[in-house]
Amino acid sequence: MSIALPVRPAGTRPDPAVRTDPVVRPGPVARPTPAGAPARAPRDPYVDGVRAVGTLLVVALHWLMVEATWDGSDLVVGNALGHGWAWLLTWLQPLPLLFFAAGAAARYDRVRHPDQPGWRFAGVRLLRMARPVAVFAGVWALLLVALPVLGVPGAAVDRVARIVPQPLWFLGVQIGLLALTPVLLSALRRWGGARVLVVLAVLPVVVDLLRFSDLVTFPGAPNVLLVWAVPFVGGLLYAERRVTAAGRRRPDLVPERTVLLLLTGCGLVATVLLLAVGPYPWSLIGMPGDTMSNLAPPTAPVVGFAVAQVASLLLVRDAVARWAGRSRVVRWVGSRSMGLYLWHLTAMFVVAGVVLLGVGEVLPEPWTWDWWTSRAGYLGAAGVVLAGLVAGAARVERGAARRRTP
Repeated sequence: MSIALPVRPAGTRPDPAVRTDPVVRPGPVARPTPAGAPARAPRDPYVDGVRAVGTLLVVALHWLMVEATWDGSDLVVGNALGHGWAWLLTWLQPLPLLFFAAGAAARYDRVRHPDQPGWRFAGVRLLRMARPVAVFAGVWALLLVALPVLGVPGAAVDRVARIVPQPLWFLGVQIGLLALTPVLLSALRRWGGARVLVVLAVLPVVVDLLRFSDLVTFPGAPNVLLVWAVPFVGGLLYAERRVTAAGRRRPDLVPERTVLLLLTGCGLVATVLLLAVGPYPWSLIGMPGDTMSNLAPPTAPVVGFAVAQVASLLLVRDAVARWAGRSRVVRWVGSRSMGLYLWHLTAMFVVAGVVLLGVGEVLPEPWTWDWWTSRAGYLGAAGVVLAGLVAGAARVERGAARRRTP
């Protein structure tokens, strides 16, 4: 079928009754996806759920730890988990989950930026973290000056200011592991996940053997990176399999669930054996009175604990993914995880400071009846303060970003 178009003689004006359609210019042509290139990684609700659970557990454990007294001149901050059998709660510490989630997120980021070199890959993410950390540091720099002027004892301000920045070590280790992500991914592809994870799990044990040996003097500092590399590489491996599988993965010789059950059991057994025969305390977080801490620097038992914790959570991956996919809590925490991590200690000390210095009351003895009955009010007040701090910091960050953007 042909369509006759009206032809206007030369030199005549166009008829206004005849409508002419505008010229449609072709848009930009989409670049074809290179053959064999992985598809863009979808949002993984399981990783979002793991990150949310880890963040909330960090906040909860730190808020349960608070034990503070004020005698008018000195603020003494203790640890409520150091009483009796409360140290068992330290086995709920979720740092392996946070590093596992960081590793999985790094692998998904590599899908989006496959050609980005390691130094730039880490540098871009360092800049992302720098803004909230700068706001946190700036606010506390102002508080160090303003609080004594407002009548808060300088000794209390100084003591708190030494504690609230302590969680920043996590971000430093994460940046180091992000910089190594391209190297770690190459090692996984060349030697396989099992070999790489075994080597990484053995290295902290070697460091501890040298560290506690009477023959040589060796620092435990390498374990700050080596221990947390185990759950981080576990996250890389998990996301790598999810990105590259696409239904074409070969069936495993051993069912995956069986492998995860074995890893959970072996990790727990290794942790208990190392704690029993080594020079380590039974608590997995530094406790008052202990001669050393299993986290500063992290020790070999933490490797076994990390393997067991990550493997056990992978056993319930489908259930966690279903819950996280429809959970408002996961979405709320996911968009604020950095702020919650940075500001939760500040919120804790705001509530404790109001009770001790503002009202002049004494915090109840940990694990007593008064302590239990006051937990709902204390945790609720800390939650309200934390939500306000996170919202205020986010507003400052957005304002700073707008000022820098022309």
